[in-house]
Amino acid sequence: MRLIFIILGLTLILLGSCKKNKDFTKDHLDFSVDTLLFDTVFTTVGSTTKRFKIYNYNHQPINIEEIELMGGANSPFRINVDGIPTDYIEDVEIPANDSLFVFVEVTLEVNNTTNPLVISDSIRFLTNGVNQYVNLDVWGQDAYFHVYELVQGTWATDKPHVIYGLAAVGYPGLDSNLNLTIPAGADIYCHKNAALIVYKSSLDIQGTYGNEVKFQGDRLESFYDDVSGQWYGIRLVEANTSSINYAIIKNGSVGIQVDSTQSAQTLTISNTLVYNNDFFSLNVNAGANVTVVNSLFGSAGICSAFLFAGGEYHFDHCDFVNYWNGSRGGPALAIQNYFENEGTVYIRDVINSEINNSVIWGTIDKELEVDTLQFGTFNMSFDHNVIRRNEIYDYAGYTNILWDSTLSVPQFIDPNNNDFHLVSGSPLINYCTTSSLATDLEGAGRSYPDAGCYEFH
Repeated sequence: MRLIFIILGLTLILLGSCKKNKDFTKDHLDFSVDTLLFDTVFTTVGSTTKRFKIYNYNHQPINIEEIELMGGANSPFRINVDGIPTDYIEDVEIPANDSLFVFVEVTLEVNNTTNPLVISDSIRFLTNGVNQYVNLDVWGQDAYFHVYELVQGTWATDKPHVIYGLAAVGYPGLDSNLNLTIPAGADIYCHKNAALIVYKSSLDIQGTYGNEVKFQGDRLESFYDDVSGQWYGIRLVEANTSSINYAIIKNGSVGIQVDSTQSAQTLTISNTLVYNNDFFSLNVNAGANVTVVNSLFGSAGICSAFLFAGGEYHFDHCDFVNYWNGSRGGPALAIQNYFENEGTVYIRDVINSEINNSVIWGTIDKELEVDTLQFGTFNMSFDHNVIRRNEIYDYAGYTNILWDSTLSVPQFIDPNNNDFHLVSGSPLINYCTTSSLATDLEGAGRSYPDAGCYEFH
């Protein structure tokens, strides 16, 4: 019996010695990129994940002897090789005519400069004794970070501001009667779900033409240029008198929300663009008092503007234009003088209100909806407006209205890309007989005023 085991063991050894090693190609690797470039990334803010492919175009498998992130553990970049997070790995095999992914992210430390800078690293691939490299480059920039912070005073403009969570100008239980001034040229970037809250305090945005104050998400890769819902928005709660002049507010959930008032004039908005927001570009609630001139409230998933539960509204030379990409839940402009809470209906008065010289337009047949209950006061006039609605409101208070149910009337240059300048021959040109505004949003004279925020010139 012992002899049998000895013979069997010798046989297995001989068979093992006859086994051939895997025949790897002696060729090189191919890559989908030679440099992986990240757009500007704020310090301490992680980037989106990018990726590239390693190809083996040979008819035999290839063995990568080493893959190394050259900056090692101290690199701002992080790599993941085919599902394995690492900065150094050996003996990675790619089958014949196959490929694998490498995923890359980057987070930058504070660099103490007001200007962007390039930070570089590379990934080394050693195959058949030959090193190949994929370069990694990122533009990085410092910023002022506001992380659940009570803010006031005047914000500097030498670096961008990034809001995490909340930047609060006053907050219940903390403080009120504060003021925040944001000068011309400030760039405000907001992280996911971040918001600028103004509670029983005031906000003064002081942009100028060509030097607007900009609010948007903090992802700067080009993919995010027109992605809505990247941050919450600007919210004024029982605010003191505030103003927004020459601002661009985009890609949020609700661009500007105004909730009730404790001052005679809650908010003045002028020369401002608000667009591409998940729900509303403007939402005015519960008795707020707003005056808005030369401003545009663009695409939103529900309404470009929703004036809800009473208040006082003054709009002159404004565009309410909704070209939302996909189905949406409401018209360009909706007005409602009541709300319901736990089965009880409450009516709030609309007083001394007007919409003049404006455009209410978009992709559906009813871009204006006025939903009112007969009890209470609804004192609101519409004069010299261009409105897309297939059922005309034949009530007192509507004068000199150009009603239309087709898309042919306004003739904007490129509404799907937020260009609402007028083309030659548009009926909006010279439609208004008089105007209290000497210039349009861009400073063009209104001697023969056009409807909306832009004069044709």
